[in-house]
Amino acid sequence: MSYRILHVSDLHVGPPFRRPIAEALVRQAHTIRPDLVVVSGDFVQRADLIGQWRAAQKLLAALPSPQLVVPGNHDVPLYNTHLRLFAPLGRYRRYISRDLNPVFERPGLVVVGVVTAHGLTFDGGKISRSQAATLRSILGRYGPEVCKVVVWHHPVVNPPGLHKNRVIKDAHAAIHMLDACNVELLLSGHIHVSYVGNTLDVVNDLRQGTIICQSGTTTSRRGYGREQGKNSCNLIEVDEHAIRISQLLYMDEADRFVPAAEHTFPRRAGPVYELPPDERDVPM
Repeated sequence: MSYRILHVSDLHVGPPFRRPIAEALVRQAHTIRPDLVVVSGDFVQRADLIGQWRAAQKLLAALPSPQLVVPGNHDVPLYNTHLRLFAPLGRYRRYISRDLNPVFERPGLVVVGVVTAHGLTFDGGKISRSQAATLRSILGRYGPEVCKVVVWHHPVVNPPGLHKNRVIKDAHAAIHMLDACNVELLLSGHIHVSYVGNTLDVVNDLRQGTIICQSGTTTSRRGYGREQGKNSCNLIEVDEHAIRISQLLYMDEADRFVPAAEHTFPRRAGPVYELPPDERDVPM
């Protein structure tokens, strides 16, 4: 089996939105022909405004299918207190997706979405006990040979150079939950700078750790740190032996997203955590 996942995030349709970048993304996505498009939240800049939701809905329809999407904190109304408290994801469900626990399944692969944006949180995110139980139940249906991928909006690790703490509430517990569920890959966004690492970088008593793949903002002017004013996304390839991540950065000269860095991780399903010799970039 071999699958390609296009991972985009933090579209921020509204004042920060860069329409030419979005148009380039749509063109390139259809050229890539991914097996799945993942959007890890923040479809709109301000969830109070219906026009932004309609524009985000139109952009999503222009991207290839199938898709797996989750909301971000900007997808929860900020000024409409009634909606924020009693229907925080009502407009997300109306215009983007009614499924708050999406699951994408193919032979050898399962991708599960989790909501970390809630009405009582403004910038931060959390996973409730019931959500954690649901995630464990879903992932428990699949054997060790299946590559398990989880998608949520808020990160579990602050990348180097980020001085403000932007991680999910109880990140340590979330990291241990991913490890206990044998999750090989976590896709997230929120902080507007791309990052690839491993939960073992911050918690060293894990059984195997989880690969972290964060996307920067794909279509807005709100890039942060080294990606200030820039746009990024990720192209992920999963097969029996490896997970390969290409961090893509939009280049004006090329009018497309181009690889800025590439990472190869051995799959955890086999008895030995090692790439076969013909899969290695550097022979040993």
